[in-house]
Amino acid sequence: MANLQDSLKFPQKARLGAIFCYTAAILLAALALSPPAASQEVSAALLPPAAAALEPVTTVRVPQYTTLPEVSSHRFWDRENSILFATSAAFSAADFVVTKDNLHNGGQELNPVTRMFTGSTTALAMNFAGETAGVVGLSYFFHKTGHHKLERAVSLLNIGASGAAVTFDLAHR
Repeated sequence: MANLQDSLKFPQKARLGAIFCYTAAILLAALALSPPAASQEVSAALLPPAAAALEPVTTVRVPQYTTLPEVSSHRFWDRENSILFATSAAFSAADFVVTKDNLHNGGQELNPVTRMFTGSTTALAMNFAGETAGVVGLSYFFHKTGHHKLERAVSLLNIGASGAAVTFDLAHR
């Protein structure tokens, strides 16, 4: 019986190896034939000496630079950002209150970063205040670098994470 089981396991491992081998070959072929790879020109200096002698380089391609259209800018503290930051702060405050209440009733913090600050109420409050300040700071960084969609996405992501944490904590009281 043991020999039968061993003989059944070996082809399965061989099949997985073959699948991996064919998958890797298909992936490499797809990458080699992709438009960015096909558009690469090979310099004569990189070719072996025999191949360089067969095909002289006669054209030189000069890169053409174009100016990108100006991105529409907005003030950082516009109406949408103010609403997003206020909502983010409200959800962080709600997360703080529910987390503190659960910790006092014998629960435990699941977030490993926040768990470091559960020793005192002040440290826990500073953690959630720092989270809100970090959201505003990261949004400002994205605003200054012209990534306006990411600027808004940071607040939305924090609102979603804090909302999920509050919902989970309230459901597991």
